[in-house]
Amino acid sequence: MSDTPKNTGMSDADLAAHLADVAGRILLNVRDSGMFSPKALGKAGDQTANQFLVHALREQRPEDGLLSEEEKDNPARLEKSRVWIVDPVDGTREYGEARTDWAVHVGMAVDGAPVLGAVALPGLEGGTVLRSDQPIAVPPAPAILRMVVSRTRPAAEAVAVAEKLGAELVPMGSAGAKAMAVILGQADIYLHSGGQYEWDSMAPAAVALAHGLHVSRIDGSPLIYNQSDVYLPDLLICRKEHADQVLALIAQVAKAA
Repeated sequence: MSDTPKNTGMSDADLAAHLADVAGRILLNVRDSGMFSPKALGKAGDQTANQFLVHALREQRPEDGLLSEEEKDNPARLEKSRVWIVDPVDGTREYGEARTDWAVHVGMAVDGAPVLGAVALPGLEGGTVLRSDQPIAVPPAPAILRMVVSRTRPAAEAVAVAEKLGAELVPMGSAGAKAMAVILGQADIYLHSGGQYEWDSMAPAAVALAHGLHVSRIDGSPLIYNQSDVYLPDLLICRKEHADQVLALIAQVAKAA
């Protein structure tokens, strides 16, 4: 835990990015230790990264609320305006299989809105951390759009919309990796309707919004966080110029179902 930043006035954005980066490096060390079977590795990584993130946030921002996938929920967060929402390992299966498409999410919702986030992609060479406060240029879309979907269970709505768009399907692991793929120019649309929780999308949503992308529920309504029920099952992230068409096709597909 020596990488925990001292409470010396680090900004919220710097804190989020630092914690996501360090948690990612901790996860790589756990995996590289060779002490765990692939099945046990995911649990060990989740627990180790969660312990680091939760302890660091409680030390650095004791007045804020906190929600983590791997921590027992504390209803006191519902009374807070500022709430940190973290996913220590987004894509546990991919992490355990030593793939690159997994992520660490550290974000903060203010009054329910995803205002700040950092998504670390530790599996990429050299490690990558995408931040809401340091947006990069999003590459232009190609002639044939690409829709990123689950590599194990692509949502039926996403497949149907992709067919209507003439878009290529790009299978990928974690939600964070999929969302960041749009920013990095590896995909153009991330449409998910198969069930998620607040920690799956909060930090990626904040980062995507800061990069000028469209981010919403699949009915076009905003994503609202720090709810008593943390189930937030669907998500659309894409370039703004594609949003109206994609939302219209989602509604068309839903009506035909």
